[in-house]
Amino acid sequence: MTSTTSGATSGAVYDRGYRPYDGPRGGRRAVRLALFRVSVRRALGLRRPWRQKVAPFLLLGVAVIPAVVNVGIGYVTRDSPPIGFEFITYRDYVVVSSSLFLLFVALTGPDVLCPDRRNKVLPLLFARPLTGADYVAAKLGAIATIVFAFGVIPQIVLFGGQMLVRDRALDYLRDNAEVLWQVPAAVAVVAIYYAAIVLAISSLTGRRIVAAAVFIGLMFATATVSAILVGDTSQQFNQGSVAGLIDLAALPLHLRDLLFLGHLDPEGPLGGVAKGGLFAVGTYAAVLSVALVVLFVRYRWEDR
Repeated sequence: MTSTTSGATSGAVYDRGYRPYDGPRGGRRAVRLALFRVSVRRALGLRRPWRQKVAPFLLLGVAVIPAVVNVGIGYVTRDSPPIGFEFITYRDYVVVSSSLFLLFVALTGPDVLCPDRRNKVLPLLFARPLTGADYVAAKLGAIATIVFAFGVIPQIVLFGGQMLVRDRALDYLRDNAEVLWQVPAAVAVVAIYYAAIVLAISSLTGRRIVAAAVFIGLMFATATVSAILVGDTSQQFNQGSVAGLIDLAALPLHLRDLLFLGHLDPEGPLGGVAKGGLFAVGTYAAVLSVALVVLFVRYRWEDR
């Protein structure tokens, strides 16, 4: 509407009133999914400066290199295989990937959790239809999903490459069909475990560097103490010791052995320990439960 009076300039008045939103409402499920997607993008450095993308994708490349090299050697020498050459086993590849998992979760886990507390955006998040359990599930699911993908992709490359190198690909597929469930199960065991621990530590501080240092320090400290207690001599090693359970970094690898071998590795730190497999499963479940309890209790109070 425009009005003009004598001796005054003319002006325009516009109605800019906001209209209420009348579109579909997603509810808690949509909020959880949105938070999951945002966490995945942040962990991978997507829609962020290129420097944030270097570490995640570099670790993925490093994880795939052994598979590519093994397949390449196998293909080049398929007609005259070198003496003593063997493909890396799927069970051993989980060990290769787990070392990279530790670095990845140490870098990305605190990065998807600590800024929310430090920047004081948690009250804003919980003003929506989102509970503490939803928040934890979205963050944990994001890190565990990425780690799972990073662990499975190299194994797919290795499996597909070995099929192509063989004269009869379908025979190889049939003879190694159990790998199709063993690999995802073993990688999932490792991914959920590392993700839960690093996020539990990150929930206690707003500083990413502190959370990452504590996580790495905890893994190395428990590994060192375990190695000292188990002993370095071959006789002690073959006998095994329950002190091997102290090594938190290697704990999920005992479950990997149960999945691939049906029993613990006889040459491992728990080899020869009576009911060692049961102890390994129980300790794994206890550590994972403590990490989840810390997370859920920590964020249970945030949504009040």
